Amino acid sequence: MKTIQHWINGSPTPGTGPGTAPVFNPATGAEQARVVLGGAADVEAAVSAAASAFETWSESSLTQRTQVMFAFRQLLLEHEEELGRIISAEHGKTVDDARGEIVRGREVVEFACGLGDVLKGSFSDQVSRGVDVHDFRRPLGVVAGITPFNFPAMVPLWMHPIAIATGNTFILKPSERDPSAANFVADLYRQAGLPDGVFNVVHGGKDAVDAILTHAGIRAVSFVGSTPIAKYVHEKATSAGKRVQALGGAKNHAVVLPDADLEFAADHITAGAYGSAGERCMAVSVAVAVGDAADGLVEVLQRKAREVKVGPGDAPGTEMGPLVTKAAQERVENAVTTATAQGATVVVDGRGLKVEGHEDGFFTGPSLLDHVTTEMDAYKEELFGPVLAIVRVDTLDQAIDVINANPYGNGTALFTGSGEAARRFQRKVDVGMIGVNVPVPVPMSYYSFGGWKDSLIGDSPIHGPEGVRFYTRPKVVTTRWPQPKQQVSAGFDFPTSN
Repeated sequence: MKTIQHWINGSPTPGTGPGTAPVFNPATGAEQARVVLGGAADVEAAVSAAASAFETWSESSLTQRTQVMFAFRQLLLEHEEELGRIISAEHGKTVDDARGEIVRGREVVEFACGLGDVLKGSFSDQVSRGVDVHDFRRPLGVVAGITPFNFPAMVPLWMHPIAIATGNTFILKPSERDPSAANFVADLYRQAGLPDGVFNVVHGGKDAVDAILTHAGIRAVSFVGSTPIAKYVHEKATSAGKRVQALGGAKNHAVVLPDADLEFAADHITAGAYGSAGERCMAVSVAVAVGDAADGLVEVLQRKAREVKVGPGDAPGTEMGPLVTKAAQERVENAVTTATAQGATVVVDGRGLKVEGHEDGFFTGPSLLDHVTTEMDAYKEELFGPVLAIVRVDTLDQAIDVINANPYGNGTALFTGSGEAARRFQRKVDVGMIGVNVPVPVPMSYYSFGGWKDSLIGDSPIHGPEGVRFYTRPKVVTTRWPQPKQQVSAGFDFPTSN
């Protein structure tokens, strides 16, 4: 049985944690590896390595950092297929979907390759007689990322390239459900020429997380996961004096107006709802059908949901793979059962799906629920599975009210041919990321990713310009260079310009 170890100071290490945990193949249900579980001692070893590496890496030139990022970016490109298959084997998503997340993560590396321009400071000449002011940004030190199972490559890539390119050293605590991608990326960094100790991986569960949140040597923590854990991370880490990015859960709505092309809208909503088996924080989980659009939309969505090809992630033609664990499969299917009991109409029922040759896999099919109300559990809970709920309203304003009353504010979309409706929608919804005829509006790397309300705890989005600001702090320097023997008067009053 393969054992997945930590990666500390440039090489794999078994660590001293409390034991190991199983890593499953979701398509077969079989245990395929064990991952070591780290504790406080393993975090301490990673912090020690990262702190030592920070002394030299933080003083490295922008040219050196950029060269490493360019080499790392090329290696991600060359090993995209291999890394995609590693992700698919542990997560269950299709290989093409896994390759897609690598591409979106690589975009942040490309942004980091251009940080020489982003990190340029400002200069003000002659703010007072003979006095100039300039500023520049400095790295924080050792920083850490705690990331979820659903994007084992992309979400960490939204963090560590910017942190490292700005001169910090990094400790990653990935999900123990699909840990191999983190070690693979660590080795790519090694091949790219990143010095030992700059990027480290500590596997584990709550013990490792708590050790990261409380360690005095870690200056900042980035987190993506559920809202309850995001609140816990934010409270515990900020109380320990750290900067925190804490991105939480979501309930993303796609609104369809009567003037929308229903085939186009349904095609994209289906992909947004069932892609990656719905295990995305930006998945479309609610379709809000406005007025006369409802019956026609449900008819097309029903047809498209039944056409989704479910199977192993590495099988040709598969569009949707299994859920990540048996517990996730049971939770999602129980949610459909509860929805039925609460009065929803099950238009497409994905429960009990068996894939030939993979009967023990964690599969469930796409489910489509109609006549869902905002009081039902299927609407209120983040199901994180292939379940799409249809909520019917009469007007666009009512649809906006539904979205704004929801505690989450991660992503939303509007399908329409009306520019006026689109402009009104994007100005009125209390949501951080909005798509117009785009179902999954994940911003490009040079914008920042983050929702509103319970989808973002605190006020720090991730990657892009906000990422640069998060991993650095400014220094402002006021200078005077008097001529030899020049008398410059000093006063006891508070200094002012003149």
